[in-house]
Amino acid sequence: MRYKKMNLQNKKLAIIIIISVIILLIPLIAMQFTEEVNWTFFDFIIAGILLIGTGLICELTIRKVKKKRHRIILIVVIIVVLFLFWAELAVGIFGSPFSGN
Repeated sequence: MRYKKMNLQNKKLAIIIIISVIILLIPLIAMQFTEEVNWTFFDFIIAGILLIGTGLICELTIRKVKKKRHRIILIVVIIVVLFLFWAELAVGIFGSPFSGN
């Protein structure tokens, strides 16, 4: 039983990482065709941390929160926070010291 549980957790982690890599391939491929997309290695590292971290937090929420409605609300909030943080890093919508402009 314990082996199956660990194996399922490893599969979920692998899925989170694979989806994150696929998302990160979008700007990498776009950089080959246009000058409009200009990411540095540091940009890819930060984006990877954000994507994998968000995936892991969503997975933890799914496992720990029992009520389906609460799970959905929390996951939506987590994803909105990811988008806001991503936008702040990209263009500086809030004007913080971390803004991208």
